[in-house]
Amino acid sequence: MRTRAMSRRTVLEAGVCAMAATAATPGIAGAHAQEGLSPENEQTIRKYYAAWEIKDWHPLDVLLADNFTFTSANNDDHISKSTFKARCWESQIDFIERFELQRVIGNGNDAFVMYVCRTKNGKTLRNVEYLRLKDQKVEAIECYFGAPSSFPSAVSTAQR
Repeated sequence: MRTRAMSRRTVLEAGVCAMAATAATPGIAGAHAQEGLSPENEQTIRKYYAAWEIKDWHPLDVLLADNFTFTSANNDDHISKSTFKARCWESQIDFIERFELQRVIGNGNDAFVMYVCRTKNGKTLRNVEYLRLKDQKVEAIECYFGAPSSFPSAVSTAQR
């Protein structure tokens, strides 16, 4: 095997050429790049939380996919849309004043939302939810709150 001495200048030029080639072929260079959350998916997410504020099930129902599932730490393991409506919407809607979305971040069809929920009597709770979307509909939500004492209904009636 023959070795060949290379100057630092030659190595540097080779590196610059490799970087230029990578930049000129974004399909290859960006194969592992994060694409971020699309404006359409972010809009769907914001509409979802806004629907809670107007207290009307229909706009929320339209945003949820037919195969929608909801999972939480409170014994909700991939429950259906109809169970979600009965167990979550109907039991909590009368306590919610508004949601203040603190962060909406994601990639493709996956997003995390961190929010402050303000109850009708001025109390608050913080939460994080993971949403999976498809075709501008919410397919799944995984809710990451603590104990049932952090529900809007529990926070509203708690003695503080």
